[in-house]
Amino acid sequence: MRRVVFNQKGGVGKSTIACNLAAMAAMDGKQTLVVDLDPQANATQYLLGKDGADPGLTLADYFQELLRFSLRKSSPASFVCQTPFTGLDLLPAHPDLADLAGKLESRYKMYKLKEALDELSQYDAVFIDTPPAMNFYTLSALIAADTCLIPFDCDDFSRKALYNLLATVREIQEDHNPRLSVEGIVVNQFQSRAKLPRKLVDELMAEGLPILGSFLSSSVKIRESHENSKPMVFLDPRHKLTKEFEALYRNLESN
Repeated sequence: MRRVVFNQKGGVGKSTIACNLAAMAAMDGKQTLVVDLDPQANATQYLLGKDGADPGLTLADYFQELLRFSLRKSSPASFVCQTPFTGLDLLPAHPDLADLAGKLESRYKMYKLKEALDELSQYDAVFIDTPPAMNFYTLSALIAADTCLIPFDCDDFSRKALYNLLATVREIQEDHNPRLSVEGIVVNQFQSRAKLPRKLVDELMAEGLPILGSFLSSSVKIRESHENSKPMVFLDPRHKLTKEFEALYRNLESN
């Protein structure tokens, strides 16, 4: 299963959700891959650490190679690096991805990520982290994925953007990837005691939007998780937020 975590708005928790669900899949015994397509490389830093192991080759190297004429292309496996966590691998990002986007788009390379993941068939679960924009990398991810998860951070601006996001997914489905579906909207940074978040979620559910029943709470613990470069299940398995990620993962797997 290939899942893309997609939202054009920044700061909604795409990298956090992708990495923590991937960690849950790895803990569940699945051979798991995180694909970091964001030039900011937040998922890469989260799993390897700001001063962690050098990932070696990155997705920037992979895409640069696509732009060069060569009779021999490297295997996509050459660009995969191991994380410190058993069963969890990474296709790491690099800031150079930002400079490559225009060239790749003009050369119509948006199907190459799908081809790479087709070759990496040994993975049971793939989670794709995307930049906060609808660009070449986001389109490539939506073409390569089976399903889409949309983080929602209980904000009225985010609510208005949801409709455009769902329309974008439908357009990609019609034009590029007929198997793509919205697996669900992930309610993130939820404050159960505040009236507005509950009201927004209730209204979205009443409209029939695919809100996933497992919500993720707002917690300062996630900052500690980022700082230590450890997804929650490895940092604090008993924490409330860890249990919420586990419930979300089980919810997805049961569908």
